[in-house]
Amino acid sequence: MNTLNTRSCVVHAAQNVKIEQQELQYNDNDIIVKVSHGGICGSDIHYYNEGHAGLSVIKHPMVIGHEFSGTIYKAPTYSNLKIGQKVAINPSQPCQKCQFCLSGKQNECTTMRFMGSAQYVPHIQGGFSEYVKVTESQCFPYEKAKPEIMAFAEPLSVAIHAINVAGSLVGKKVLITGAGPIGCLITAVAKTAGASEIVVSDITENSRLLALKVGATRAINALDKDIFVSYADNKGYFDVVFEASGSAAAINSTVPVTKPNGIIVQVGMGVNLTSYPVDQMIVKEISWKGSFRFINEFETAVYWLENQIIDPTPLITSKYKLDDAEKALITATDRNISSKVQIYFD
Repeated sequence: MNTLNTRSCVVHAAQNVKIEQQELQYNDNDIIVKVSHGGICGSDIHYYNEGHAGLSVIKHPMVIGHEFSGTIYKAPTYSNLKIGQKVAINPSQPCQKCQFCLSGKQNECTTMRFMGSAQYVPHIQGGFSEYVKVTESQCFPYEKAKPEIMAFAEPLSVAIHAINVAGSLVGKKVLITGAGPIGCLITAVAKTAGASEIVVSDITENSRLLALKVGATRAINALDKDIFVSYADNKGYFDVVFEASGSAAAINSTVPVTKPNGIIVQVGMGVNLTSYPVDQMIVKEISWKGSFRFINEFETAVYWLENQIIDPTPLITSKYKLDDAEKALITATDRNISSKVQIYFD
């Protein structure tokens, strides 16, 4: 067994994150990636601020991060990977054996090991480390894009999957509630997918301006009830709604503004509803669908980023060195100034 010294961003509990020297153990058959850039996700923020993300609670120190890119530092000679090759890393590690994996629904894997997750004990360590051990199936080579752009491959996969859940958007009127990084990426994908009109709502001006930069035709204040009332006239205005905030108020607002036989795709997580306009949903025969992570969309995301089909550059609001990871997490928490905050390791 070989060892490699690596510095990592480790969360111990709420408000307790440290940059620690660790030893990464590996053998001759392992693949090691030298990490270049990592994007802070909402789950990373929850782990830092609250010590948990949903039901996944920090029970021992864990390296966070699941949105990252890097270069191959070590690979066995029989693999298709070469030292120095640039790669985007898919953090999903499905078992490929359960009934869901075998039916092509890997995002529903019963034993999914997702990097930077406290779902299991021991936790699955994440990618905010100078060096990370991965499998070959997690590595997606690319050539032209900048590493900070390719660090968007994972969240862009989530956005593409949400559009796939909705079906064709060609000529459709679309509403996206929540203009965080995922909401903005859904906006960019919806534009690419042929939506005729894309309205985005959010409570922060910064997020609304970013939504306009990535393809929204209109950005509205989510607190402006009069606008939502106008969109609810004549049984609704939108063909498809993507709810990307996880806010109970936003979720409840989607049914009135959706046309009969329309589709609502629920992407935002973390809220238990105490009320929901079920009667309206039934009368208007609206389909309410969940969208969870992604399946094979990661490959598409890498291709789109490599070929500039989607440009997430406007969403990068700040970058921090690994030593300043706590500052990065604090900054990422403030949505009045931040969208996607990145950590760089070079």
